[in-house]
Amino acid sequence: MADVNRGNRPLSPHLSIYRPQLTSMSSILTRITGNAMLVAALLIVWWFLSAATSPAYFEIVNGLLTCWFGDLVMFFSVLGLWYHTLAGVRHLIWDNGYALDIPTAEKLGWAVIFGSILLTLITVVIV
Repeated sequence: MADVNRGNRPLSPHLSIYRPQLTSMSSILTRITGNAMLVAALLIVWWFLSAATSPAYFEIVNGLLTCWFGDLVMFFSVLGLWYHTLAGVRHLIWDNGYALDIPTAEKLGWAVIFGSILLTLITVVIV
């Protein structure tokens, strides 16, 4: 039987009535950082291949990856790597049935954010 009220029903959940939560946003960010790490890995492979090709080509690629923009890309790649790693640890905790209540899940989300920033700064300063 046809649903005569099809056009009047709201979509659920709709952006106008649904407030994004930290856990959902961090899950989306985990997927984004996973894809961004792939791009960073391809840049590093490109750098290695240019080193194996010729000195002139290596100078071009090395110049691109060590300029301010390349440094910025690599900085955010390290941030994405730490974020993705810590978010994976958080999911391992959840997979074992721990920290599933909302307040603890929120604390873990903030711990992943601040932990990734802290570990990125430590990595950049040490290296």
